[in-house]
Amino acid sequence: MRADRLLALLLLLQNRGRMTAAELAAELEVSVRTIYRDIEALGASGVPVRTERGPDGGYRLMDGYRTRLTGLTGAEADALFLAGAPGPARDLGLGAVLATAQLKVQAALPDELAERTRRIQDRFHLDAPAWFRDADPVAHLAPVARAVWEQRVVRTHYRRWRGEVHRELRPLGIVLKGGIWYVVALADEAVRTYRIARFQAVELTDEAFVRPAGFDLAAYWADSSRRLAAALHQDTVHLRISPQARRLLPMLYGAVGRRALEGAAKPDADGWTEVTMPVEGPAVAVGDLLRLGAEAEVLGPPALRRAMAETVAVLAGRYATADDPSE
Repeated sequence: MRADRLLALLLLLQNRGRMTAAELAAELEVSVRTIYRDIEALGASGVPVRTERGPDGGYRLMDGYRTRLTGLTGAEADALFLAGAPGPARDLGLGAVLATAQLKVQAALPDELAERTRRIQDRFHLDAPAWFRDADPVAHLAPVARAVWEQRVVRTHYRRWRGEVHRELRPLGIVLKGGIWYVVALADEAVRTYRIARFQAVELTDEAFVRPAGFDLAAYWADSSRRLAAALHQDTVHLRISPQARRLLPMLYGAVGRRALEGAAKPDADGWTEVTMPVEGPAVAVGDLLRLGAEAEVLGPPALRRAMAETVAVLAGRYATADDPSE
């Protein structure tokens, strides 16, 4: 385990440059004292690690030093090729680059590991978009990605639900979620998320910007996703559902449906049971709950039950006769 940690420590210093003991300890999930010992061990083995004192100090490798270590474990080689999703890479203009990089890595691997990576590619395929939905048209993904990489301001024409706006953005990162591309950007000193398919125009400017110190894209996205879910699911519905609806709940509502089933009451003699589930406002909840058809009954809240009854009454009147409307 220590040999793996020393290698990881060496690669961190090589790839990121100067790092403090605290930063290295956080990355490797060990104590700062352990980092001190590991730095001494690297120096004793001939790795030229420089120590810089002072408030801006830390550890770095001697200028020009690079390790020639290329060893990968079988699991690491598998993960590298499993992570290479060609569709998203192609959208970003990196399809050929990814393919070439994988060929180079595969050529450098020992025969046994090279054969493992070929089996991975033969037996596993990653398909990012969701079922039954075409991928977003992302005509402006390439300039947005370039702006992220080069830290350049972009002028955009963006289509929102409430109308269209023109904004200058400082793109901080790109996220692919369920086949939909998003850009996280600074706009008016606030970090916001934009769906790239809704950009009507993107102009890459020559103006550079400085990324906010300590900005963590993954942490921002996780927090933003939690806040969005909390904002959307502000109401709770009390349902009586059939055995068929029990099977449909996780299929139609994902994690929300699965959690609802975990708290389900004991089924009655006919197999029906009661559950509570978070939902959006009444206008959205009615449409969502109609997907269960006659396999569910809304017991509460009263306002949502009335809204369901009114909608069903309208549908019943519309389909009261069996006449063909085309005749």
